[in-house]
Amino acid sequence: MQPKLELLSPELVGRVLDEAFELMVSPGIKVQSPQARRMLAQAGAQVDENTEVARIPRALAERALRTAPRRFYLYNRAGEPSVDYGGDAVHFDPGSCGVHILDPDTQEHRPSASADLVRIIKVAEMLPQYAAQSTAVVCNDVDKAIGDLYRLYLVLLHSSKPIVTGAFGVQTLETMIDMLAIFAGDRRALAGKPQAIFDVCPSPPLIWSDFGAQNLIQLAQAGVPAQIVSMPLAGAAAPVTLLGSVVQHAAECLSGITIHQLAQPGAPIVWGGAPAIFDMRKGTTPMGAVETAMIDAACAQVGKSLGLPTHAYLGASDAKLVDAQAGLESGVTAMIGALAGIHMISGAGMLDFLACFSVEKLVVDAEAIGMAQRLLAGMQVHTETLATAMFEGIDFKGDFLKQKVTRQLFSREQYLPSAVIDRNSVRGWQAEDGLDTFGRARLRVNALLESYQPPQTDPRLIQELRGKVLRLAQEAGMERLPES
Repeated sequence: MQPKLELLSPELVGRVLDEAFELMVSPGIKVQSPQARRMLAQAGAQVDENTEVARIPRALAERALRTAPRRFYLYNRAGEPSVDYGGDAVHFDPGSCGVHILDPDTQEHRPSASADLVRIIKVAEMLPQYAAQSTAVVCNDVDKAIGDLYRLYLVLLHSSKPIVTGAFGVQTLETMIDMLAIFAGDRRALAGKPQAIFDVCPSPPLIWSDFGAQNLIQLAQAGVPAQIVSMPLAGAAAPVTLLGSVVQHAAECLSGITIHQLAQPGAPIVWGGAPAIFDMRKGTTPMGAVETAMIDAACAQVGKSLGLPTHAYLGASDAKLVDAQAGLESGVTAMIGALAGIHMISGAGMLDFLACFSVEKLVVDAEAIGMAQRLLAGMQVHTETLATAMFEGIDFKGDFLKQKVTRQLFSREQYLPSAVIDRNSVRGWQAEDGLDTFGRARLRVNALLESYQPPQTDPRLIQELRGKVLRLAQEAGMERLPES
């Protein structure tokens, strides 16, 4: 029996959807893509070309919902299904798009570079808690014109796991799909066994930019999964109430799904997001706040009520260092997301309102994820009797350690953390240099990097990928690619 967290009653879920459908008609959705507006108008939406506002009737959105897949998989480099977007599955991946890295030596935030992303990829590759990779940080040492595809390039070089990524521009999306197709065989094979999913973001409140809507259309037509990342900001770019933000999130997702399914019915899409509250005291967007996690859990519950795959941004922290606040916020919100049954949870490794990434935090967060996954496994019956048989011959003595069943089952009953988690005695801890969590995490990172093995890939495919990216880099004015 898998434990579950639901914050909304069935009545409230219905009210959220009713009001979301109302918002899609009044005030409507601002759709800045001419192609998307034409598609909506031809399907029965009322479109004002002067204001770019589309009034999307409920019947049209519900038609789109009927064609959206209830379940799909992401595949690894070997063509095996690795990420299940559906059912009771819960997966985690590192957060994306950080612009800084936490330097483990100076404890300062500095602009992230290619070498930082490679380090993140290799560590995430070695941690089983992460079912997928992400394009975790911006590489500030490459030209912005190829920044999005270059991040994907590094993941493809160093990882065999599925990838959560995203494009920064309409033009490069097609190139990124072609890069993935190199390893799949061709675009048709990629659509059959997708190796990546692309985040696509509406602009709050209730806006699909030309870029966002075109991404939805291109991904749908290519058969590559799209992950809507709706970002209502409660109190600033969304209603101040948590439920009001959930309604806005639903309207943005429903309108995005409508555009997407009009482009290609049956194309895979995810009901996802990165909502947050707005801190009225500091003017910030706290991703580690419990209210942010509550919005995420409620949004996912609405999506799951429609039978759709879900995503959320949780497991991140607003702390600037890998400290007690980082552990508190990341652990609590990751656990909330897991109990809410969200299919893909992004955010591990991230600090400072998603601006900074820490590889050391990534390994600490892996332990919180391991605990959450153990909780989801629930209480299991492993023996014919629950306890009575194990009391035979005990004679009121604590001798259960001697039993064969103890040796057989303890590793199945217990999540056994890495050395990042200290369970030593005080004397044992002192004998091992008395390191704090960050110190132990640094050792863990180094050990994972030392044991990293690159994916087994046909060298001809790697050569084709390198050649393609080098040509694009040279067109952008770069003489050579950074060392990777």
